[in-house]
Amino acid sequence: MALIRSYGAAEVVTGSCHLLQIENGPNIMVDCGMFQGVVENRNFEPFGFNPKDVDILLITHAHLDHVGRIPKLVKEGFSGRIVTLRSTMDLAEVVLLDSAHLMEEEYRTRLKKARRRGAEASVREPLYNVDDVKAVYDLNIEYVEYDKEVELAKGVKAIFRNAGHILDAATIQIDFSEKAEAKRFVFSGDLGNHNDMVMHDPVFVKEADVLYIESTYGDRNHKGIKDSEDEFKEVIVNTLLNEGNVLIPSFAIERTQEIMCLLKKMYYEKELPKCRIFIDSPMAIRATRLYDAYHEELSRCCNDFLRRDGSVFEFPYIHYTLKPEDSKRINEIESGCIIIAGSGMCTGGRILHHFKHRLWNEKNALLFVGYQAEGTLGRRIIDGERHIHIYHEEIVVRAKIHTINGFSAHADQNDLIEWMEHFDRLGKVFLIHGEFEKQKVFKAAIDKRMGKKAHIVAPEEKIEV
Repeated sequence: MALIRSYGAAEVVTGSCHLLQIENGPNIMVDCGMFQGVVENRNFEPFGFNPKDVDILLITHAHLDHVGRIPKLVKEGFSGRIVTLRSTMDLAEVVLLDSAHLMEEEYRTRLKKARRRGAEASVREPLYNVDDVKAVYDLNIEYVEYDKEVELAKGVKAIFRNAGHILDAATIQIDFSEKAEAKRFVFSGDLGNHNDMVMHDPVFVKEADVLYIESTYGDRNHKGIKDSEDEFKEVIVNTLLNEGNVLIPSFAIERTQEIMCLLKKMYYEKELPKCRIFIDSPMAIRATRLYDAYHEELSRCCNDFLRRDGSVFEFPYIHYTLKPEDSKRINEIESGCIIIAGSGMCTGGRILHHFKHRLWNEKNALLFVGYQAEGTLGRRIIDGERHIHIYHEEIVVRAKIHTINGFSAHADQNDLIEWMEHFDRLGKVFLIHGEFEKQKVFKAAIDKRMGKKAHIVAPEEKIEV
């Protein structure tokens, strides 16, 4: 008998953390991510299991909601093997160090204010620090390649397949025997959108006794890529010609690179008015350099850019602003800017400074190109909030708000069901990584279109298979 419990990404999108316990075999964890949005306080709660009991950690990809609690896991006793692709660990280092720096900075700011009130004891210490991140990389890390079998323990094997979501994102297949009967468990990870300009399409898996599948956009279908590109171009061109600026809160990994590719394509096709494009995110800049370094994993379009220009992403209008003082100087430019900055859900980072300086101006545009979790500032703006508080100041939202979900790095409902329909043999289906109400829609769609019953996994639900 195998037992699976989800200690994150159950009835919510974020906090990916799934523990597979094989009878007379290893305890295998798939991902250990951070909770975001309205559930972020759960990061500070106990795991619900003893990290010392985890033998192996498999990582699907390097987004914060899939790797963000790994330093906490190690800090609290995990000392086993980490198995993943090399570029995933390289990207994870960028993500985790950025996360640690932000938490340490926030802690110092809160502590300073608390000391003035005589309330130091009320300030919660960071979840982890930079040294805790470095400790992760001192563990036994085993790098794998797509489609090549790796032995996790005697009689237990895994295969990582391309999930197409971000650089080296993986669907993980785990094979083992139980009472002389072969079993195959598949964790989809986050599956990519077929319309992605940067990544390849997800690889299909043929067999599974148990499938744990993401459902972030299981309730809807994205707008077609051509319609999305046309809408994107219209916002960019109209705003720039109207002497405005475009603000794009963007995730440092994948979304920023996709937007850079699209702007580069517009530039070469003479569709982009003269402007200055600022990549105002140290994390995004580092991630972009890694994408360049691992260019062989990227799409044909990206490699065509590389062969022509010597770089996948750079072109004359692009400016990188690593230092805070460079970021602040952007505010001196009145118009003609496209500002791509983190955080992607507007929960912190440099985008908030640009909101403060530009969101009140009706000439400007705020363009959302990624998922906004419930409870985040980005979600509140999309839902119609017109007065927001940033750095103790109320800012009126007069900029034009645009949401384009066709650029999502996540598969939509059609993509997810099509991916499942390629299984020659599909056993039980479990839904994770989605908001509960959206999962109910996806569950009904699976039943209607596939005649298949799916189960929505509850937090820490004990599932015996």
